[in-house]
Amino acid sequence: MEFGLEGGYNWSEISDLNNGKSLSEFNLGFYFDIRLKNQWYLDTGVLVKGRMGAAELSTEDLSLLGITLQDEEGDYSQKISYFMVPALFKYRFKNKIYLEAGPQFNLMYKAFVEFNAEDGDIDVRTRQNNKDAINRLGAGVTFGAGYRLSDRAAGITLGLKYYYGFTNVYKDISGPKNSSLFLKCNIPIGVKKSQELRKQKALEKENALKKE
Repeated sequence: MEFGLEGGYNWSEISDLNNGKSLSEFNLGFYFDIRLKNQWYLDTGVLVKGRMGAAELSTEDLSLLGITLQDEEGDYSQKISYFMVPALFKYRFKNKIYLEAGPQFNLMYKAFVEFNAEDGDIDVRTRQNNKDAINRLGAGVTFGAGYRLSDRAAGITLGLKYYYGFTNVYKDISGPKNSSLFLKCNIPIGVKKSQELRKQKALEKENALKKE
């Protein structure tokens, strides 16, 4: 089992909204790569600092969400913080490339619509909490690919994965669903080897000594 830190950047959207662009955010968490058999692994963990949503909400979006408009002109963004837990089946090729796919589950713990504007030399930022309007639990499917930079058992990997949600983002609005593209970097902290693998390594070392 390999375990370590996962960090990166993601671009997310909420379907059925008329927003202008995707929301971009940093994310951070930890991961576990558990070997199942041969080159198959279970990739899981938790993104403890992860956020999805949508940027540049339109007037129609704000009306739909029941958000009060500010007097100044500015941009509105829906930001939803989740604990994100993937359960992906990963296949590692011998050329250090891997593919993965599986379900992902999200637990919402904070949500707000953020307003940003400039008033002369002053930056204006306000938040309207709409946590009660968001479904607490979410689920969807994730698939991606990546590359291990080293041949070592525990090497840094770079990857790209895409999440598509199956559950509604809002409690009383049917249709809007999360989607997000993640650029990630996995930094291993350690590897716990199985007893079988340790025996195999010891046997290989013993055979090498005999040949000498």
